[in-house]
Amino acid sequence: MPFKAIGRTYQALRFIPVLGGGLLCCSMSFAEEKASENFHPTSGQACAGVIGDSDRLACYDSYFKPKQLQDNAPLNALTETVAQPNQTMPLSATTVEKSTEEVSLKEKLTRSLHYIYSNDARQPLNTQNSLLDSRWELSEKSKLGTWNIRGYKPIYALPIFWTSNRNVYPSSPNPLNTVTERQDLNFTESKFQLSLKTKAWENIFGDNGDLWIGYTQSSRWQVYNAQNSRPFRETNYEPEASLIFRTNYNLVGLDGRLFGVTFNHQSNGRADPFSRSWNRVMLNFGFERDNFAIMVRPWYRIPENTRDDNNPDIENYMGRGDITAFYRVNDNDFSLMLRHSLRTGDASHGAVQFDWTFPIKGKLRGQIQYFSGYGESLIDYNHRANYIGVGVSLMDWF
Repeated sequence: MPFKAIGRTYQALRFIPVLGGGLLCCSMSFAEEKASENFHPTSGQACAGVIGDSDRLACYDSYFKPKQLQDNAPLNALTETVAQPNQTMPLSATTVEKSTEEVSLKEKLTRSLHYIYSNDARQPLNTQNSLLDSRWELSEKSKLGTWNIRGYKPIYALPIFWTSNRNVYPSSPNPLNTVTERQDLNFTESKFQLSLKTKAWENIFGDNGDLWIGYTQSSRWQVYNAQNSRPFRETNYEPEASLIFRTNYNLVGLDGRLFGVTFNHQSNGRADPFSRSWNRVMLNFGFERDNFAIMVRPWYRIPENTRDDNNPDIENYMGRGDITAFYRVNDNDFSLMLRHSLRTGDASHGAVQFDWTFPIKGKLRGQIQYFSGYGESLIDYNHRANYIGVGVSLMDWF
């Protein structure tokens, strides 16, 4: 709070001899007068975008300082404070109450976010080398406005996608979602994924906080299964909305650059007994260092009615969180995804996915994907298998 900053300033003056108090007081009065001349903010939020720490502080002081401190700063009162450092400047109850009422909840949050995320003692965000900034427009220089279509998750096409174990009897603890008729499937199919996002609201809290809307769709196509008319075996639809904040802190040598809250829906859009779906609330933590980035996403599944729940034990197989690490070296991109149920015993299940994309010619890039574990798709959420895919990458994580 600005009141605390004023108090610390007066406490620091106890080290200055009283004989020099007159000169110091004149200097402080002149600085305050200049700040009042240069800054006349109508809200605390208006000060968030001021460049320069000293100017920004002066702007906040000009807005939040009580009127009696702005208009009445007699020299003898300040000199008396210098001589008696333990004496605090009285504030009337009316003034404190008025200042509290004028500061809205949004302004308080804006000031708090601005202080936390713009501390000069922390590593500044290098917009040229930041992987997370390039994809999420975290810095002011990187912001492109709203409703621009951007890449989200990787976009690729894998003409060859082979599995070691076909799921010919998809099952679920819900008897309405257990398939009793054997599915005639090939071991080899094709897989492709499309993923896009757009920013719907920018700078919700001062110069921070963006609302993103994303959509991801992945399909498994039995393109080589001619005897069954080459059906699409499984398609997953995943719309979501995320509130993303820029952060600035260091943890075990990594720079914490991103925090977000996401509402995620995922389903396969099919009728019973093949229907699978769930809703989640996710937290997003983004870290990076040079050409390395990592995203940590714990989540909570929103409960459903027992009768309508297609997959009541899905979090014991597709997990309660995941970690995705990305590394770029010599124009080769490597990513590793790990997820787990965070349970022991019979409920301990998880999966690992490794992707490698590499240059072929020009902007054409190849991709190799390996998956092992549960839940490669929603229909296979409780089915364990290994998968190997080969194809082309159109867009990677970064």
